Amino acid sequence: MSVGFDPHLGFYHQPKYGRPALALDLAEEFRPIVADSVALGVFNNGELKERDFLQRNEAVSLTTEGRRTVIRAFERRMDSTITHPLFGYSISYKRVLEMQARLLGRHLLGELKAYPAFRTR
Repeated sequence: MSVGFDPHLGFYHQPKYGRPALALDLAEEFRPIVADSVALGVFNNGELKERDFLQRNEAVSLTTEGRRTVIRAFERRMDSTITHPLFGYSISYKRVLEMQARLLGRHLLGELKAYPAFRTR
């Protein structure tokens, strides 16, 4: 929305009431470098403990403190900076998400021949 898109009209995810399909589409290229990285990090760094989980029958969920731990790790990751491969300057992942949405807009308007997918390597 902050770059002028309707987040509910996507390319890959089917439109469904209340589901931001475009936001989910844009998130796909960041799943391994943000979401998976956070998930692996909270376990590998010992941030989540057995006490952070509740088990009821076959279901497992996070406790309130467990959710807070994951959200803190996610925010740390989003605030971490990398050198943007296209522009060459230091930028946070929060800003990268916005930049990629703007680049998609430029591509859809015909200003860019191809959408430059974000890659760290």
